[in-house]
Amino acid sequence: MITPTAPVPDPSPDRAQAPARNPTAATKTGTETDFSALAARHGLTVSGARPTLPVYVRQLWSRRHFITAFATARLTSQYSQAKLGQIWQIMTPLLNATVYYFIFGVLLQTKRDIPDFIPFLVTGVFIWTFTSNSITAGTRAISGNLGLVRALHFPRASLPMALALQQLQQLLFSMGALVVILVCFGQYPGPAWLLALPALLLQSLFNMGLSMAVARLAAKTPDIAQLMPFLLRTWMYVSGVMFSVDRVTKGDGLPHVVAVALQCNPAAVYIDLMRFALVDSYTAGQLPPHVWAIAAGWALLAGAGGFLFFWKAEEEYGRG
Repeated sequence: MITPTAPVPDPSPDRAQAPARNPTAATKTGTETDFSALAARHGLTVSGARPTLPVYVRQLWSRRHFITAFATARLTSQYSQAKLGQIWQIMTPLLNATVYYFIFGVLLQTKRDIPDFIPFLVTGVFIWTFTSNSITAGTRAISGNLGLVRALHFPRASLPMALALQQLQQLLFSMGALVVILVCFGQYPGPAWLLALPALLLQSLFNMGLSMAVARLAAKTPDIAQLMPFLLRTWMYVSGVMFSVDRVTKGDGLPHVVAVALQCNPAAVYIDLMRFALVDSYTAGQLPPHVWAIAAGWALLAGAGGFLFFWKAEEEYGRG
C-alpha cells in the first residue's frame, strides 16, 4: 500500500512570512494615482473646489459687470407685479416713518425732547431700512438662487454682494424723497451734506459684509431666515431710530457698559452720522466719541470678516 506523502513546507522564511496581496486594491490604487497624475499634468482641478483668496478676489473683479447687472435687474423686477411699481421703493420707508411718528412722536411724545423730529425720524428710518433690507436679502442669497448656483460655476460671493448693491441702489433712488422731506421741514442742502457720502460708503461695506455672513449661515441653516425678522426688530429698537441715543445714554439710569454698547451699536453709529450730515439741529455734541473711527472699524470688521467667512465655505454652497 502506498502511503500519501505530506506536503513538504517551504524552507524559505521570506516566502513563508510574506503577507497576501490584494490585487484589486493594488490595481485601484494604481489607477487613482494614474488619474491624479493625468489631471495634474493637464491642469485639471476638483470641480467646485475653493480657490485661493487672491484668485477668488480676481474672479469677483472679473465678474463685476455681472454683479452690477444682476443687482439692477433685481431692483427693476422687485415691484414689477405691483400697480404702483417702483413707487413702493419710496412708499415703504415713508409709511414706516408715518407709523413710527404717530406711535412714538404723538402717543409717547418722544418729539418733545427732539428738535426737528420729523427729519430726525425719517432719516433714521431710511438709513435703518438700508441695513435691515441688506441683511434680509443676504439670508436668501444662496437658497433663493439654488438653480443658478448649481447650474453655473462662478464665485458665490457675487450673489450676496449683488443683493447688497441692490439695496444701495434702492436707497439712492429713495433719497430723492428724503431730500424733499428735509427741505419741506427747513433742512436745506449745505456743505455738511457731503459728509453723507463717506457715511454711506462705510455703511455699505458694513452691510455687504454682514450680508455675506448671514448668507453662509442661512445656506446651511434655513431656519435663520425665519428668525431674522425678530432679531432685526430687536436691533432696530436699540438703534435710536425713533429716539435719541445721546439723550438716553447721558442719563443716570443706565449702567456705563450698556451706555457704551448703545453708542457703539453700528446701526446707531451710521444713523447718527447721516443725521449729523443732513439735520442742522443734530450737532457734533450728540455724536459718540470717535464716531468716525467706530464707523470705519465696523465697516472693516464686518466687510473683511464677512467676506472671509463666506469664502471659507465656497465649495459647500448648493450641495446637499
